[in-house]
Amino acid sequence: MMTIQPATQTAELTGLGNKVRITDMKAPVLIDAQNQLLEYTNANPVTLTADAVVAAAMAQTGLDDLGDSGFRPRLDLIMSACEADVNLSSAGRAAVFSLATRFVRARLELEDFIRRHPEVEDIELAPPLIDAGLPRSGTTYTLQLLAADKRLRSLQHWEGLRPVGDHYRKDGLDTRYALAEAEWIEADAISPIAKLTHEFTPDHITEDIELTGMDFGGYYFEWFANIPQWRDYQCTHDPAPWLGYLRRAIKALVHQRGPNRWVGKCPQHMEQLCAIAEAFPGAFLILNHRDPVASIQSGITMMGYAARFTQRTLDLGQIADYWVDRYEHLLRRCVEDRDRLDPERTYDLNFHKLMADPMGEMESIYERAGLSFDEATRGAIQATIEANSRGRHRQLQYDLRGDFGFDPARLRERFGFYFDRFPEVRIEVE
Repeated sequence: MMTIQPATQTAELTGLGNKVRITDMKAPVLIDAQNQLLEYTNANPVTLTADAVVAAAMAQTGLDDLGDSGFRPRLDLIMSACEADVNLSSAGRAAVFSLATRFVRARLELEDFIRRHPEVEDIELAPPLIDAGLPRSGTTYTLQLLAADKRLRSLQHWEGLRPVGDHYRKDGLDTRYALAEAEWIEADAISPIAKLTHEFTPDHITEDIELTGMDFGGYYFEWFANIPQWRDYQCTHDPAPWLGYLRRAIKALVHQRGPNRWVGKCPQHMEQLCAIAEAFPGAFLILNHRDPVASIQSGITMMGYAARFTQRTLDLGQIADYWVDRYEHLLRRCVEDRDRLDPERTYDLNFHKLMADPMGEMESIYERAGLSFDEATRGAIQATIEANSRGRHRQLQYDLRGDFGFDPARLRERFGFYFDRFPEVRIEVE
C-alpha cells in the first residue's frame, strides 16, 4: 500500500489573481508526490492481464461469482491494449490495473448483493433524466444542479467507487465516504491542478461510467492509455450490454437508498443517444452544447499534465491528435442521432446560456420534462449554484497554440458539421 507524503513543491503554475497557467507543460518538473508515485510503482510492477485483475479483486473481496461472463472478452481486450502501449509508465500501468481491479471488485460485490436480494431484479425504475455532452461542456455543473432535487436519485462519488455498502461496514458504520476522502487527498497531492477543472471530492456527483465500467464498457480506460484497439471496438459494437448493466446497477442502488428516478450523465452518451433511449424507455435526455475547441483545450491540457507521470516519454502530439479525433467521433454520432430522438423527451442546453442563467435553464428543463418546479426545488438548486461558483479553486488558463501547436480557427473547421446542426453554439476560443 502506497502512502503519498505531503508535497514540498507545488505544481508549476503562474498567473495573477484567480487566473493560473501551467508553465512547464512541454518540459515538466515533477513535484515530490509524482516522484514518490513513480518510485513506488517502479518497485512494485503490475501484470496487465484480465486473469491478474480478476485474481486481485477476488482476493480483496473473498467472492468469486462475477455473474454473466459476457464482459470478459472486453476486459481481455482492454488489458491487452494497455499492455501494448509501450509508452505507458509504471504509474500509468498501476493506474490501469487499479481501475480494472476496482471495477471487478465492485462487480463481485454487486452480484453478491443481488444474489442475497433477488427482489432487486423486480424494481421498476421511473424514466430517468440523463445528461450528455462533450467533456468540459457543462455536464458536471448540470448534473450537480439536477442532483440538488431530492426527488431524483443521483450518484455521489463515494458511492460510485463502491456501489454496495455491505462489505464496507465497520462497527456498524459505513466506511465508504472516509475511504473516498482519503483517496481524494492522495489524488490531489499527486495532481494538485486536477481540482481546477474536475474535482472528485467524496460528495461530488459522479458519472454513469462508474457503473458501466463494471461491465467493462465505455471509454474510461482511454483516458489512462493510448488504446485505439479499444476505441475501435466501442465504435463498432452495440453498447446495449454495458448499458443494460448500468440499469442493473441502478436498481441495486435504488434498493439500498431511493428514490427510483435516476439522474445521471456521461459525455460518452453523445455517441450512444439512441442506445440510451432504448435502454431506458421514456428517458428525458439533456444535450449540453459548447464550442468543441473550448472543450478540447481543457481536456487535452489535463491529459497532457497527467502524462508527465503516466507516460514514459511525454508525447503531447499523440494526446492531442487522439482526442481531437475522439471528440469529432462523439459529435458526428450526436449529429447523426439527434433527430432520431423523441423531440418531446430532449432538451438542447447551450453552455453560454447555462453559465448566464442556470436557474432559468433548470426551469426550462423541468417544464420540458414534465416535472414540477416547486419552491423547495428552486431553493435547493439556488444553494447549489451558490456553492459551485465557477473558478472557486482558481481558473486554469489554456494555450492551444503554445502547448499543442493548434490554431483554434483551423481546428474549429473540423467541426463545421456540428455548428451547422447546432447554430446557437457560440465560439469561445479565438
